[in-house]
Amino acid sequence: MEKGSGSDPIALTAEWVAAAVAGTIVAGDRGRTFTGVSIDTRTLKPGELFFAIPGERFDGADFAAAAVEAGAGGLVMPRGRAAAAREAIVIEVDDTIAALQGLGHAVRVESGSKVVAITGSAGKTTTKEVTAEFLAARYRVIRNRGNFIYHIGLPLSLVDLRERPEIAVVELGMNHAGEISTLVRIAEPDARVWTNVGEAHLGFFASVDAIADAKAEILERASARSLLVANADDDRIVGRIRAFQGRLVTFGIDRAADVRATSIVDRGVEGTSARVATAAGAVELTTPLVGRPNLANVLAGVAVAVEFGVPLEAIADRATRLKAASHRGEIVRLANGATVIDDSYNANPTATRRALDVLAAGRATRRIAVLGEMLELGDRAETLHEEVGRAAAQANLDVLLTVGGPPAAALARSAVAAGLGRDRTRHFATSDEAAAAAVALVGPGDLVLVKGSRGVRTDRVVERLKAELA
Repeated sequence: MEKGSGSDPIALTAEWVAAAVAGTIVAGDRGRTFTGVSIDTRTLKPGELFFAIPGERFDGADFAAAAVEAGAGGLVMPRGRAAAAREAIVIEVDDTIAALQGLGHAVRVESGSKVVAITGSAGKTTTKEVTAEFLAARYRVIRNRGNFIYHIGLPLSLVDLRERPEIAVVELGMNHAGEISTLVRIAEPDARVWTNVGEAHLGFFASVDAIADAKAEILERASARSLLVANADDDRIVGRIRAFQGRLVTFGIDRAADVRATSIVDRGVEGTSARVATAAGAVELTTPLVGRPNLANVLAGVAVAVEFGVPLEAIADRATRLKAASHRGEIVRLANGATVIDDSYNANPTATRRALDVLAAGRATRRIAVLGEMLELGDRAETLHEEVGRAAAQANLDVLLTVGGPPAAALARSAVAAGLGRDRTRHFATSDEAAAAAVALVGPGDLVLVKGSRGVRTDRVVERLKAELA
């Protein structure tokens, strides 16, 4: 694929922005140029355009005066709520979220940049980071902004394309059907990556197949020139990609694929090595990222990079220097000789079982798992936690600590019923309680897995271990 535009940056003038967001300039100089975009007065920089986004606990329109005080160059406000703006420009719109999305899309189209969009039930962020690292060997690359829900974070990231990087790598996530479809419309991806399908957000869907159908929205709006990189090892993906209108490249481990890993050597917390076959040839690849799920994420990144013409030698070199994203499989070595696999950012049943596989394969004095409740699983929450409990009993654990409400307690009971000694299992209502127990328990040579849904805050366990044992 060819490189993106090398033209001058896109000027975010009030007039251009108003046209992009279907808005009306009701105050200020229509020729004013904004330095960027913000939705938060706490981090807004002078000269930025403030979008008054409504939230569950606040309304951005109530912060218009604070935005002006912080130096906003302009405000995008709901119609009828234009505030006294002093030196700021005011653009009124019907819907500020739709307006932000419209601006992101307009910048994306104007930029000439290529967009790589990644979806899946697990590993999106890791795959995004890996893919961006590989592509950066040849191109100017940006990645999507974190810490925002996708229908806000994606357009904010696309606005950054005003600097005309050659490629943007972004995540497309969802909680409900139709959301990825909206994101695809905004991003118009040139390349799409579908990593896997799992039980994440099952509480919002009737089945895992329904989740797969929602993820399959990544296939929409494709042309013959569009690229899809898809996991050949996932039956639900394989069954749905036949509808794709563009070009397909598969990756996998267990089945034949265009990009496939063989001769795999699992080196525990030191990472993984494999021989990777691609259309451009084969390469010996070693990564410090742990476990086969991360190897699959790396393969997805390899597939994209090869399609964009990145040399295999450059890919292999960068693979050796990959780092896990924060709380997503990070390896933390404590001063007392213990090692922590910090996978506390989020959890679903499939990802937790795979993390237990990594723990079971590791060399250690003792294997300890701290597993937080997996949220958003709906009516099947207790059953799915029981399945993970049985997997925990089979994972050669010496100690299991569970954290959360009744589903997490069911996980502990299930592990005991499956053969894990009752004296090796403890349940805690909160992560702070589990953290205190972990600090007292963890010793030299122990290998500790910490994983749980974000709302359970198992990251507190990691931070306490680091603070007191590092």
